[in-house]
This record gives sequence, C-alpha cells and structure tokens, in this order.
Amino acid sequence: MSTGWRTVRVFTFIGTGWIIATCAVIQLASAQGRGQASPAAQPPPPTTTPQQYARDQIEAGRTRFASQCGFCHGRDAAGGESGPDLTRSALVAGDVRGDRIGPVIRSGRVDKGMPAFTLSDTDLAAIVAFVHDQKTQADAATGGRRAVDVADLQTGDAVAGKRYFDGACVRCHSASGDLAGIAGRLQGLPLLQRMLNPSSGRGVGPRGVPTITVTTKTGQVVTGKQAYRDEFTIALTDASGWYHSWPTSQVKFTVDDPLQAHVDQLAKYTDADMHNVLAYLQTLR
Repeated sequence: MSTGWRTVRVFTFIGTGWIIATCAVIQLASAQGRGQASPAAQPPPPTTTPQQYARDQIEAGRTRFASQCGFCHGRDAAGGESGPDLTRSALVAGDVRGDRIGPVIRSGRVDKGMPAFTLSDTDLAAIVAFVHDQKTQADAATGGRRAVDVADLQTGDAVAGKRYFDGACVRCHSASGDLAGIAGRLQGLPLLQRMLNPSSGRGVGPRGVPTITVTTKTGQVVTGKQAYRDEFTIALTDASGWYHSWPTSQVKFTVDDPLQAHVDQLAKYTDADMHNVLAYLQTLR
C-alpha cells in the first residue's frame, strides 16, 4: 500500500460490466447500504473454472496491475474510488485464463470512459493471473470490500505536481490558458476524473471524440467521428451524418484520438504522481 492511501471499510455496489483498465470514471464511494442487504455482504460469485498460476507470474501481474489499474480498481483489485470490485465481477468469475478479461482490456469500454490498452501477451497474462489470485483470496475471505475516502486524495505535493506538469503536460495544456480556474469549476473527485480521462464528464464536447479512417477491401476510404469501437466492430459517423459500421477483421483502419496522450500517461503515473498533479491542479483557481 503506497503512502497517501488509507484503507477503509465500506459496502459499495459492484458493477459486473466494468473490467480491468486504468479507468478514469471516478465516483465517491458511499457508506450507505451497510448490512446484510448490501451486495458486499454477499459472497463473491463462484469461479466457474478454478485456475492456478505461478507465483512469479502473479507477482509480475501485481506490479503491472498497480500501475495500470490500481488507481481505479484498488491495488488489490477489490475496488477503488470508482467502486468496481473485480473479485466480485461475474465476468472475472467466468473467465478462463483471460478469454473474457483480455478482450475488455484490449478493446476498453469507450462508452463508459474506459480506454483500450495495448499490452504484450506476457503482461496481459500476468494481470489475469493476479486478478484470479485476488479473487481466490476473496472467495475465502469474509467482510466488506474496501474503497477510498475523498480525504485520501488530499495527500499530494503541489510543488512536485507542478514539476511533473511542466515536464509532461505543457505541450497540450497551460495553467494560464485552458486550465485557468479549473479548480474553481471542478473539485475533488470530479477534478481527478477530468485529469485522468478528459473524455468523461459533462462539457467535453466533440473535441474529445476520436477520428476514424477506414479503408475497405475495395479501396474505399471513409472518415468520420468514432461512433463505436470494440474488438470486433468499428463504426463511425461521417461528415454528412451517415453511420457506417464494419467488422474489424474485414477492413483496415486508423484512429486519431486527440486524448491519446492522456491514455498513454496513465501507464506512466505512479500513485504519488497522480496525487501531486491533482494537488497542483487544485491551486489553479
């Protein structure tokens, strides 16, 4: 557990549709619903196919998960600010060595603010091993899951955050320009949400929507704003408002995502970096 985080016990609603990624959809964990009626009071869904993994693979997955996924899902996969507890996910329970987890990691859930991730097969397998190991431990445990208090976010060093910002963010952002007064418009978790994933939240506008260029087998080129994208399907809306959709296996396509730098940054942040940059952004009033 890194410094700056405090483990607390709460009962939170567990969504089964959110799976591994450095999600940036941050929600305040609620302390309501304690008691036997809470989903957290119920046992996790049973693992369909019990699996065992080598300890070194699990530990490699622990490190990778912490850097890629821990800020939203918790370093132990039992839930973070956004609340999704992967040890209680039905998708994880039904996964067999990544057959369900893997496609979600690599395709993301764009409509829910979860970016896709490009990982090597080795890294992906390690994350899968770690998640299953955490679920195995959760299956044998009792008690509620953990979440993170808003107060846990107020641990950063604004001076260090400015240094990080000046080195990593000034190519696209300015404290006196687009981010001037940001802390007066957003505070706490909403500010963190926008920092990690600018495509989430209200008022983002079309600037955050990726542009897709598709080339069909016949050589036709179609360009437009991304309407849908997953492992199997790519869809766009062209300049005339027409909707086009293709199986990804039957076309070639490129994605120009104006927010890709934020997705890339998620893999570089440490916990301390995130807290520090947030602390600096909170000074921009």
